[in-house]
Amino acid sequence: MSRGKGGDPHRRRPQREHSSEGPTLIYGVHAVEAVIRNPKRSLHRVLLTDNALHRMREAVAMRGIEPLSVSPRDLDRELGGDAVHQGALVETEPLEDPDLGDLVVATERGPALLIVLDQVTDPHNVGAILRSAAAFGVAGLVMTSRHSPPLAGALAKVASGGLELVPVVCVTNLARALAELGELGVQRIALDGDASEALENCLALGSGDPLALVLGAEEKGLRRLTQDLCDRTCRLHTPGTLHSLNVSNAAAIAMHTVRVLSKTNAGARR
Repeated sequence: MSRGKGGDPHRRRPQREHSSEGPTLIYGVHAVEAVIRNPKRSLHRVLLTDNALHRMREAVAMRGIEPLSVSPRDLDRELGGDAVHQGALVETEPLEDPDLGDLVVATERGPALLIVLDQVTDPHNVGAILRSAAAFGVAGLVMTSRHSPPLAGALAKVASGGLELVPVVCVTNLARALAELGELGVQRIALDGDASEALENCLALGSGDPLALVLGAEEKGLRRLTQDLCDRTCRLHTPGTLHSLNVSNAAAIAMHTVRVLSKTNAGARR
């Protein structure tokens, strides 16, 4: 990685932000600090303003790196004026995709909980889902290689470090991945606002197996084949007059519901 103030922060490298291959750019103080703290990340360049360096000095020292010192305007030129970079940018190699089987291993929290996204394309939504997934101890996120945002840029910033904490599997064929999860003993629950059964009832009938919550894109919802490959289709209980939820909000509520009811069901089985 380039070191010190002598490097050229404007030197362009292949960005590949819209591909899983080659270096990617991640910006934002929390996201960049999480990348620096992640020993699985290979770093090419770390560009920080003085203020950003002050905020993450401990992480920089722990990793033993000397970032390039830049101004906010330098990063504006690097990323474009719309990126809210907070004075921090890192160029890094993508993380390796884990195998689906690696995600379903039970943890100290109990059976694994997975999130599956069916062509959710908004990076802000996926980033928010990753942040919630990290908060609720989700074992992994599965999404499509196509019709999904790159694991960098705005997604990583909104995830606020969640990208480093929640393994992400990008699959070329979601139907095949759902079938594989079923073979691995994962209960697959599709979330659909028009479903007749509430999520709470689905979970009350659960057996303590690993669970995957499957969510679709906001406008299109779940594709028919995706829904057909799930074991049940459930809805979130929304007693208000507006029943439609943003997909990231729906995911967070569903994760919380699973965690609360899983704990209750585990106590009842003892």
